[in-house]
Formats: sequence, structure tokens, C-alpha cells
Amino acid sequence: MDHTELYEKMSNSVIAGEAEEAAGLARHALEIRIRPLDAIDNGFVKGIRVVGDRFGAGELFLPELVMSAEAMKAALAILEPELAKSATARESMGNVLACTVQGDIHDIGKRIVCTMLSANGFSVTDLGVNVKVDRFVEEIKTRKPDIVAMSALLTTTAPNQGKVIKLLLQQGIRDEYVVMIGGAPTSPSWAREVGADGYGENATEAVRVAKELMALKRSGQLKPVRSPSATASLASGATSPAAAAATTAPIAPSTPSVPAGASAGQGS
Repeated sequence: MDHTELYEKMSNSVIAGEAEEAAGLARHALEIRIRPLDAIDNGFVKGIRVVGDRFGAGELFLPELVMSAEAMKAALAILEPELAKSATARESMGNVLACTVQGDIHDIGKRIVCTMLSANGFSVTDLGVNVKVDRFVEEIKTRKPDIVAMSALLTTTAPNQGKVIKLLLQQGIRDEYVVMIGGAPTSPSWAREVGADGYGENATEAVRVAKELMALKRSGQLKPVRSPSATASLASGATSPAAAAATTAPIAPSTPSVPAGASAGQGS
């Protein structure tokens, strides 16, 4: 049976940011025995990709992006439990452990990034906001994700991104993970300063570069950031994003084809 029209409605519900409509369409898909994976990939994911492209091109603004992300989450909340029950599993692009760092309660940007990563095949665990440095490191050691993603909105909390990396270094496990950071006060310079593998300006960049960094990791070509500035800053606990921007060069790609990195969160 051709479900093209239904898939288009799913896509449009996300583009329009209609959470109730998206949830209703997801339930209807299950009622008429559409496979959850087909509903996700052929319907809702197409919508969130359109939204991401439009946001990246400056055609949509943050409020619209938030609404679309909420619609996507509403659909996934219904479909993913059924997907887990079935024999069909999505091929995971990698496992992500995300948080907003200690002292920071801003959540919107991180949630958008997590939603976009999930929609694009990553398995995402979001620990929420104001996650203490020690606790996050323990969660990393327990869960062993492929990607560690940290968001911060405030200049005063961004150094906690560096403190997490410092602890990973001290415990000799830094090289086991791809580390990505993001948030309003962060930058390519800050990523280099704290020794992160990547940074990006928005959720679209986070997805794009997370895929590329995972490809490098799986091929054994990823070399975790080790720069003199990172070593110096971590020894002293990292200074501030502003200081990093003034004193360090932008983070360099691991290969000519790989961009600066991916964000763990946007502006909030």
C-alpha cells in the first residue's frame, strides 16, 4: 500500500511545528500497521531535515526550530518504544551522552541538538542541565558513549567543559571518546583551548560533523585534540571563552575534508 500522502503529512507536521498533529499521525501509523522505522525515516525525519536546512540557511529562526524539534520529539515518543519491541532496529550512527554543564540551567539548544542527532540515527542519552563535573565523568565511564557532548550558555559555566576534559585526561580515558562542545559563549578557539574535538554553530552543523567525526573514529583516523594551548589551559583549569578567542587559533580539522567540529548545544 502506498503511504506517500501520509508520510508527507508527517513531514509537514514537523515543518509546521505541530506537536499534537505529529503525535496523532504517529499513532495512526501504528494503527494501520506501518512499521515504526518507516514512519520515522520516510515521514518525520524528512521534515526535521527540511527544518534544519532552512534554519542553517537563515530562513527559519530559533522559535520555529524549537517548535519543530518538539513536534519531532512527540512523534518519536510514540514510535520509538514500538520500534524497540520489534525485530527492526535502526542502524545507529553512534551513541551520544549529552548534558548542559554544571552551573548552567539552559536547555533549549541542547534539546534541539539531541533531537536532531536522534532523528539522524544517533542513540542519544540526555542527562539534562546543571550536571556536576564529577557526575558527568562517572556517567561517561559507566555508559561508554562514542560521543561526549557538552553545552553551556554562560561565559562563567563554559570552563566546566574544560574541567570535564581535564578529568578524562587525568584518568587516562580521554582518547576513548569524541568530545564536542557548544553554546553561545563557545567558539572554535574555545574548543581548541579546552581540548575538544569539535564545535559547531548550530544543530545542523552538530549532526553533519558528528557523522564525520564518527567516521574518522571508526576508521581509526581520529586524533583527539592535543595542542599546547589546550595543555596549558587544562593545567590551570581553563580561563574563559573570551580569553581563548583572543589567544588561540581556530580549531583545525583532523583532515582537509573535515570541518571544525560539532556543537553540543546552541544558544541556550
